[in-house]
Amino acid sequence: MTYKVKHKLYEIIFEADTKAGKAFDVFLLILIIISILAVMLESVSSIFTKYGKALIIIEWIVTFFFTLEYFLRIWIVRHPFKYIFSFYGIIDFMAILPSFLEIFFAGAHGMLIIRALRLLRIFRLFKLTRYTSEGNHLMRALKASRHKITLFLFTILTIVIVIGTMMYLVEGEEHGFTSIPKSIYWAIVTLTTVGYGDIAPVTNIGQFFASIVMILGYSIIAVPTGIVTAEITRTKHKTVTTQTCPECLKEGHDLDAKYCKYCGSDLNPEEEEKG
Repeated sequence: MTYKVKHKLYEIIFEADTKAGKAFDVFLLILIIISILAVMLESVSSIFTKYGKALIIIEWIVTFFFTLEYFLRIWIVRHPFKYIFSFYGIIDFMAILPSFLEIFFAGAHGMLIIRALRLLRIFRLFKLTRYTSEGNHLMRALKASRHKITLFLFTILTIVIVIGTMMYLVEGEEHGFTSIPKSIYWAIVTLTTVGYGDIAPVTNIGQFFASIVMILGYSIIAVPTGIVTAEITRTKHKTVTTQTCPECLKEGHDLDAKYCKYCGSDLNPEEEEKG
């Protein structure tokens, strides 16, 4: 009986292929949005003075459901510690922790700490991606392109170090380039086309290098976008389910998959037990 209850809850909470699973995801999405709005409104002193009690009540109602969800996830999974120390497990814990910490920091002297703790509830934004299929698709694309993006960032880091060092030698301290780190800061600001203007080259050679960096910046911005877009396009044609592996808790399996492509475990062990 307990096994059937756990399996049913597992399908609802960890997957979204059923009506109950989709309804559960929508319900949590609404709670997350309400919670984020409450946090934002609490930061407005005039609103908090007038509606503070109502916002606190709303927050505790939301916290109750998130706490219930968190412990249900721990109860129904095969390996609770895998979930607890997973990315989403930590996010779920961070989503409920601030509300309970406020209990121990009540009082006038702790008001500043309490306000800071309230802001930690913004971690609930990370819970949004779990309950949207497009969010999961984007996460898979980012994960698939992580090696290319890492190489790209390493290349950019090398470029800004070289450019910063050259500008330090060309411009010197008299023109504001007082050190190599500060020159690297200028290179990053210029390469990303932010252009604060607090440091600017004065010499002809320095301005020539700056022009090259600016042009290079426009072309570099498109690179990570192209990498991720290519991965999104490549994985878009591949339809996957929201089924979660009961062993490793990973998603993204094919429609006809019987075994987890990450750990090799049976995705539907309950069907074999019935047979």
